[in-house]
Amino acid sequence: MGKLTAMQVKNLSEPGRYSDGDGLILDIGKSGRASWILRVQMNGKRRDIGLGSLRDVSLREAREKASDQRKLARSGVDPLEQKRRVTVVIPTFREATQRAYGEISKSWKNGKHHDQWLTTMEKYAFPKLGALPVNEIEGPAIRDVLAGIWLDIPETARRVKQRIGAVLDWSYANGYRASEAPMRSLARGLPRQPRKDGHFAALPYEDVPAFFTRLHDRQLSVSRLALEFLILTAARSGEVRGARWSEMNADLSVWTVPASRMKVGKAHAVPLSDAAQAILR
Repeated sequence: MGKLTAMQVKNLSEPGRYSDGDGLILDIGKSGRASWILRVQMNGKRRDIGLGSLRDVSLREAREKASDQRKLARSGVDPLEQKRRVTVVIPTFREATQRAYGEISKSWKNGKHHDQWLTTMEKYAFPKLGALPVNEIEGPAIRDVLAGIWLDIPETARRVKQRIGAVLDWSYANGYRASEAPMRSLARGLPRQPRKDGHFAALPYEDVPAFFTRLHDRQLSVSRLALEFLILTAARSGEVRGARWSEMNADLSVWTVPASRMKVGKAHAVPLSDAAQAILR
């Protein structure tokens, strides 16, 4: 039996907290606004759960709400966590992908990577996962996406797998899933991909002078000059292709690649040999 009566609750106006017993409290603030609070213990921690304003929730209704919350707590469910989950709108995989992409792509410098990231998701992941809430996507659904492309286009399949995992991990970090992406278990549900070395063979360094001579004898073109400049500066191809005159100093002896074009995000000064300067001239 509660300590408070409906008449007492109606007449209370002095700021303070008034206990009805078993954790149910009527809290009256300095402004006169009154609301119900339930205090419970979960794993040794106190939880204060708001049950609504006195204007909207009567004493009888507050006791009923408190009883429901105590049952949750006794069953091991954190009432505050349960309340938060109920109020959170779980996005679909398509919606989560768009939002995750908008956040994680801000640091990317490669425009091609930007385009491919969403294109592969639209083509391979969205047909099966796009309409599903992210908290319902588990290993079997992901395997169904990958099974048809795992052996036919293995590199693309691996990228799709990584991108699905990134979206689900983003969803977990934002409270839309109870767990991280279940990617580890997929290895047992997919066949082993054939090993293929997709790298081009490297030219032995002792053969570079002869190759450079043959290259220099080819018809003059921008691409030939760019490759010669790349060899002489040991720069990345993207850095060479994107080079600007504003990055060269007055006598063409130093090329400074700005941080915005460097993979590591730091400006890089490249001393230019006479041969590299001749290419620029």
